[in-house]
Amino acid sequence: MGLQVVRFEKDGKENWGVVSNNQILALKNSYSSLAQFLEEGVEEARQVKESGTGETVSLDEVTVLSPVTQPARIVCQGANYSSHRAEAGLEATRPPFNLIFGKADSSLCGAYSEIIRPSHVQLLDYEIELGLVLGTEISQAVEVTDETLHQYVGGLVIMNDVSARDVQLCEGQWLKGKSYRTFGPTGPYLYLLDKDEIALIHDLELKCFVNDELRQSANTNQLLFKPAETLTELSEIMNLSKGDLIITGTTGGVALNLSPDVLGQISSLALPYQQKLDLLVESQINNGKYLEDGDVIRCQIRSADGTIDLGEQVNKVVPSKVAIS
Repeated sequence: MGLQVVRFEKDGKENWGVVSNNQILALKNSYSSLAQFLEEGVEEARQVKESGTGETVSLDEVTVLSPVTQPARIVCQGANYSSHRAEAGLEATRPPFNLIFGKADSSLCGAYSEIIRPSHVQLLDYEIELGLVLGTEISQAVEVTDETLHQYVGGLVIMNDVSARDVQLCEGQWLKGKSYRTFGPTGPYLYLLDKDEIALIHDLELKCFVNDELRQSANTNQLLFKPAETLTELSEIMNLSKGDLIITGTTGGVALNLSPDVLGQISSLALPYQQKLDLLVESQINNGKYLEDGDVIRCQIRSADGTIDLGEQVNKVVPSKVAIS
């Protein structure tokens, strides 16, 4: 069985630990980054879990931090579930290409952190996603298969790919619309996979609740572009480092719900920006699903048998205190 690893802060000090029976078994050595932990700390974590030794800390006594640390590449897959493609105004079938974009690592925050809504954002959305943490360097084209996937994926995390739809779609700026600070709650746990668990990546259940209403529910067996083929493709394009994060796309049930006609109009280069914004907001603002100040989002990912459990995120939306024109 794999390990639930947590990065946390207590008494002003950051540390790593292994979760056992709702307690943290703190590691003796400190690791300044996820990359360093993956390089030097995994064996210590396994030994601590097996022996049950080490300082015991209650999860209630610490601030849980994102297990993915800066600097890190965050590589995102878009529209990778048929149900989400349909609600975004796209054809539900698998497209001819894998939609890849980026998200700033400064968006990373903890699993219980507040999500700060910028004052100008009207259409704030949620997206539960399975995150793959790279466990090795990739600096050349490689062919990754389901049989070799364990050589490349070191662990799994939950990420909520929070999105400002009005910025993302009307400006055509996915990086900007998804990269505001706190738009990337990650964790609470980094789940370190055992080799024999790697196949369960294709059978994980995702659930996202807003104010205790179930909004998103899916299984990773529904992914259109699977992890192995995505890693193969990315290796042909770019270098990846240990500790980098690939998020695999969200499923249906987000607030965004576009008709193909509206999508076509806001995607048009001929339509002026303000008309795009007015059209998008008018089509979306009253659907009752976009996040408002005070809303609480809960995200869970686990296997049906409970073998793999990435924990539960709980994040509250709060207004920004800084006005942006």
